[in-house]
Parts: sequence; structure tokens; C-alpha cells
Amino acid sequence: MDANSTAPAPGGHVRPDPNDPKRPKRGLVSDDLATHDTVFRPDLLAGHRILITGGGSGMGKATAFLAARLGADVAICGRNQEKLDTTQEQIRAATGREIMTRQMTIRDPEACEALIADIHERMGGLDTVVNNAGGQFPQDAVDFSRKGWLAVIDTNLNGTWWMMQEAAKRWRETGTPGHVINIVANVERGMPQAAHTCAARAGVIYLSKTVATEWAPFDVRVNCIGPGVIETEGFGVYPEEALVRFHKANPMKTRGNAWDVAEAIAYLASPAGRFINGDLMIIDGGQAQWGVVWPGGMPDYFNESGAA
Repeated sequence: MDANSTAPAPGGHVRPDPNDPKRPKRGLVSDDLATHDTVFRPDLLAGHRILITGGGSGMGKATAFLAARLGADVAICGRNQEKLDTTQEQIRAATGREIMTRQMTIRDPEACEALIADIHERMGGLDTVVNNAGGQFPQDAVDFSRKGWLAVIDTNLNGTWWMMQEAAKRWRETGTPGHVINIVANVERGMPQAAHTCAARAGVIYLSKTVATEWAPFDVRVNCIGPGVIETEGFGVYPEEALVRFHKANPMKTRGNAWDVAEAIAYLASPAGRFINGDLMIIDGGQAQWGVVWPGGMPDYFNESGAA
């Protein structure tokens, strides 16, 4: 998310440029994703057709790698064609499997409709949609611009809805079962400095719980996964002074990685998840019981230790 990318962060800090070559690289690289140990058997998702939005980087890319390694037919979409092409090439090199890619924005409902239709035509159907695309920027809510607020809400809430509704309409039409997995966040206690995404993600969680009941007659399940501090290249939007304490927000005092989330998605998409519906799986190392992440840096008011 690049909205307001140069606006001051809390405490007078300037939000960093995530494309700055001097910023350290974060998260798992393609070699890790190609060889990382998995608890699942190699053919777990053989014949399974899965769409992953935002599949060119981070958790989406890790999920695409794992799904392909487990035998699934994979489609990914995103706004950056170069990232999609790179992921496609890396998965081909690692697994010998071809994946489908589509450059688009999930903010466009017509593009979502066209993608779902094309996947059904080219892949012969669709079993699971992973709504991973989204983004936000750290800022005090009182300073949000109207453009910045709308950008986050439109992507994280509306874009997720367009994709899941179009998938459900096609499943109803074809009489085939389906599954939606929405990547959200743990918003139970709020998200200081991320109120826009907190509002959007909470909307997705309770939207998902609602349609999980409505769509049960179509044999469509809907679930959510709420990651905590997961280290990916998306960390580039946060100031270094905030990153140094991210791991302190959970009692395990460590950061998760994209593979932690990818394996949870594989579990839900597999036959093992067949009786899980309308649920929210939290993957945060216990953060919900322990602490708060300050993505823009802890304000002095709350900093009792005197350290950032």
C-alpha cells in the first residue's frame, strides 16, 4: 500500500520508502520457499484448484509455492506483473508446475468477475479462493487523509468482498463446492496506528461469519486467518524503530514467517479442514493475550520504559 507513503509517522518520523535498496531484505526468499520443510505429504492438494490474490509476494507467494509443491493447480493475481512473473518462473523451476497469473486490482469488481470466469474456463473449476491481497500504512487515525482511508477500506474490505462474492456466485451456478479463506488480522483489541485496516478486517471477519451460514446450502465454506507479526517484505513500510520491538508484542518474543501462514492455509484447504466453517484462526504467537504492536513507533505517552 503506497497511499500517503511520505506522510509523517507518529512521533515525527517519516515513513520509509519500501523500495529503498538500503533497506534490509526481509522474509523468506524463493530458495527457502522451494525447500522449506512441510508437515504435509507431497500429494495432499493434488487436483485442487486454488486462487491466491496478492500471490506475487509475502504470504501469498509462500502459499502459492506450498500449494504447487503439494500438487495443486495454482492461479495468482496482483498489481505488479513483474512480481507475478518472477513467482511463476520460480515455482516452475522449483516444482516443474505451471501456474496462472493475472495482473489486476481486486478493487475492480469487473476484473474479479473476469478472473473467476477465466479460471473456471482454463483450470476446469475452482476449489479455494485465498483472499490475501491487501495493505495498509502506519499512521495515527486522526491524521488519515480521506484518500488514504478510502484506499485501505476499498482494498481490504471491498476488494475481498468482490472476489469472494464472484467465486460464490459461480459455485452456486455450477453446483460445485467451494471454500474462501480470507487473510485478515487479530483485531479483537483494536489496532493502534492501523485503525483503517482494523475497520476493514473486522468487517471481513463478520462478513465471513455471516455468509458462512448463508452459503452453507451451496456447500461453500468461509473462514478467516488472522496473522500476527509475520516477517515479510511488507515490513518495508514500517520505520526501523518500530520493527525492533515487533517481536516483543507476543509472549514467544519472536516473529512468525510466511510459511507459518501458508501451512495453515493448506490445512484449511485440505480434507482435514472440511468441518471448519465460519471460523477465525489466529496465528500470532499469543499476541492477543500479551501486547500491542505499534507499527509507527510507540508514542512517548505509552512508553513507560523510556525506550522505543
